[in-house]
Amino acid sequence: MVRKLRLRGRLGERGALDRLTGTVTSGRSAVLVVRGEPGIGKSALLDDYAERISRHRVVRVAGVESEMELPFAGLHQLCAPFLGHLDRLPAPQSEALATAFGLSSGPPPDRFLVGLAVLSLLSDAATEDPLFCLVDDAQWFDEISAQTLGFVARRLLAEPVALVLATREPPGRAPLAGLPELVLKGLEDAEARALLDGALRGELDDRIRDRILDEARGNPLALLELPRGLTATETAEGFGPPVPAPAPTADRIEQSFRRQVSSLPVATRRLLLVAAAEPIGDAVLLRRAARQLGIEPGAAAPAEEAGMIDIGALVRFRHPLLRSAVYRSAGLLERQETHRALADVTDRALDPDRRAWHLAWATLAPDEAVAAELRTSAARAQSRGGVAAAATLLAYAATLTPEPRVRAARAVAAASAKLRAGAPDAARKLLTMAEEGTLDEFDQARVHLLRAQIAFASSRVSQTAPLLSAARDLVPLDAALARETFLDAISAAMFAGRLSADADVGAVARAAREALPETEGPRTADLLLRTLAARFGTGYRDALPLAKRAVGRLLVEPDAGEVLRWSWLTSAVAADMWDDEGWAALAARHVRTARATGALSELPLALNSQVLVDLFAGALDAASLLTAEIPTVLEAVGGDLAPYGALTLAALKGDEPHAEQLIRSSLEDSAARGEGIGVSIAQWARAVLCNGAGKYERARQAADQAAAHAQDLAAANWGLCELVEAAVRSGERDTAVDALDRLDEATGGAGTEWALGVRARARALLGTGTAAETLYREAVERLARTRVRTELARAHLLYGEWLRRENRREDARAQLRTAHAMFTGFGAGAFAQRSGRELHALGERTAGRSATAPTALTAQETQIAQLARDGLTNAEIGAELFISPHTVEWHLRKVFAKLGITSRRQLRSSLGDRPLAPAPA
Repeated sequence: MVRKLRLRGRLGERGALDRLTGTVTSGRSAVLVVRGEPGIGKSALLDDYAERISRHRVVRVAGVESEMELPFAGLHQLCAPFLGHLDRLPAPQSEALATAFGLSSGPPPDRFLVGLAVLSLLSDAATEDPLFCLVDDAQWFDEISAQTLGFVARRLLAEPVALVLATREPPGRAPLAGLPELVLKGLEDAEARALLDGALRGELDDRIRDRILDEARGNPLALLELPRGLTATETAEGFGPPVPAPAPTADRIEQSFRRQVSSLPVATRRLLLVAAAEPIGDAVLLRRAARQLGIEPGAAAPAEEAGMIDIGALVRFRHPLLRSAVYRSAGLLERQETHRALADVTDRALDPDRRAWHLAWATLAPDEAVAAELRTSAARAQSRGGVAAAATLLAYAATLTPEPRVRAARAVAAASAKLRAGAPDAARKLLTMAEEGTLDEFDQARVHLLRAQIAFASSRVSQTAPLLSAARDLVPLDAALARETFLDAISAAMFAGRLSADADVGAVARAAREALPETEGPRTADLLLRTLAARFGTGYRDALPLAKRAVGRLLVEPDAGEVLRWSWLTSAVAADMWDDEGWAALAARHVRTARATGALSELPLALNSQVLVDLFAGALDAASLLTAEIPTVLEAVGGDLAPYGALTLAALKGDEPHAEQLIRSSLEDSAARGEGIGVSIAQWARAVLCNGAGKYERARQAADQAAAHAQDLAAANWGLCELVEAAVRSGERDTAVDALDRLDEATGGAGTEWALGVRARARALLGTGTAAETLYREAVERLARTRVRTELARAHLLYGEWLRRENRREDARAQLRTAHAMFTGFGAGAFAQRSGRELHALGERTAGRSATAPTALTAQETQIAQLARDGLTNAEIGAELFISPHTVEWHLRKVFAKLGITSRRQLRSSLGDRPLAPAPA
């Protein structure tokens, strides 16, 4: 039997866990990552903690090194006790989790939707009694299980759930980076000596004792195991071999385990090897494999008597390092024979993936039958959302494929999967394997494409050319894939913009048009490519009808994957074409689809697009809520995104210190990322900020930079609008005329009310007399028929300023009052002040913005309150915001207290109908 020793010392660590218990029993969640080297006492600490909280519900699981390639294996261990309650979750969540665990079939679930399902499941399990989830050896959880646990840990808040994860991984390693942690160090000298002496069964020479203490450095397992490898003569008299060279603690412990294993009978060692190679600790499977190998039933006795292994319902080693010592000390042929036996006794119908895994480890020579089973397992992993596991299985399959041409093609497929799984280095190695084989023309083109995609993923700077070359190679082989690759090249060129010498989006679009002159498919990608080829080839007039078709096509696209893939680029096209209706509809659908499908990694980009739509619509409060949500989502997914929405919001609000800080940071980040388009957006935001504040010379300089590169879709056009106004106000008429000429070309070609409205406004700035007034009226009338309310308010402001300078005071008051009321309602502080100064010059006093509800709510409280006001249930709100229903309820209690209400019915009277600005962070 595996013997457990009493935990020594660790008073501080036990106290930290006791405080965690108090937090959870009071109704709040708690997360703790326990870090430390192998043998330092993480497992013992968890054992001790589990005993002390045994009155509560405790779930113990442990990662297994050999299961790291099986998708969701670790997560399935954690959730297994609660799977009977799947039907309590919202349908999308229960379906995602059932698919991930192979309980049902369906499309591959988004990993963040799976994470939300786990969060809801644990929250539900803790309804009646606090739940304590203790995870040992988390460093050996499969990748997607580890990512999901990291997601859940960051979203726990108001649930009585504890998540304690013990791991060897160093701080800063994703996905547990940034979580609260407890670092275990070696025992103090007195405790170390006491532990060593308590484990000895005889006398120990003082010199040997000192040597062991020095080598162990307080590591409890080392103190227990290092003496086991010494003979009686060595321990009593010190006449042993010279002290070995210092080695890492794990290596020293494993060497000690190997010495202990080597003293066992041959049959016992063979049985231990079977147990070490069988990852799930299935005692029945162990006995079957032992019979297959001719190992006698009593072979386990010496290992059990030595406390190395415990064979009950499950098979447990004394320590994971003992398992690895057993496995590594065996010869290659012996390990292969063991895996072959385990494959033979693993049920082909019930556990085909683990059987295929054993076959892979049992096989060195190419074997098509094994390769085929691995590919089937990879397909199953892919269907459950196990992208990383599928990639690994495909790589094994490629290695074991005997026929050179097929092996090369499979290596290409495995490389593609590795790249999707975020492992570019592994993808490169597989591409090298593929190129060493026999590739047909199509696979050669795919290799070229994958290398280009790897280069682009590594750095967006100067990576347009490889994508363009790959697209050309694909034209005669796969026209659809070629069009998508041309679009990827266009996107790369757009992102890189001015910061890359080869990022000429016009040249890329023209190349696409030349390569595919008469080709058009029905997909959004096909229409987008034709739109951009026209936009950068022959101009707005030719591109506009194509853009409308692309927007319309995507708005009815039934495939959520296509919506997520192409929404950003199509939205940029709509904004560039001055199509405010299409732009707003696309952004809204992008957000809805990302939320509905649980595509949390896509959500920040979708929210950023919606923020810009809201800003142009004058919905600054709604934009504030979304801007506050973006960092929370990015933290959950471990992502990164330039704060374009936040800096534009700050600029339009007139919050100069905050806006300038974000703008400067964005400009630095854009340079580091190689995103030239980021320069245009940041400089456009600065121009808006300075025009609002009346700092026209600074606005002119920024707008000139924003408008300098026409390939920056939408942002360059918006920069031209700011440039005309700033140049006129700073007395640089020639600059204004030049900017107007460029704006005429962009707006005249588009011909929408938004385009013609801002063109009329810009022309009026350069006009005089009756002509100017006619243009101002045209601008107001046209923009009044659009969604871009901030543009309309600015038209009223400019018209009112012109009327005051014409000494038409009453007419000026009417326009300026309208402008001031609109800007004040929006919360556009600087423009409200500018219109207020004009009214003051006319002898009028102005009032500031009046709130319709208290603004003491945080951003998340405000968002939850508004969703509850609109009739959503706690579960629906939680699904939309990626939090648990318990957390929603906790926030609502705080909302009710702050608003002085007691029920949801009172939310509408307290909040009104419009979005409420959250309290400043």
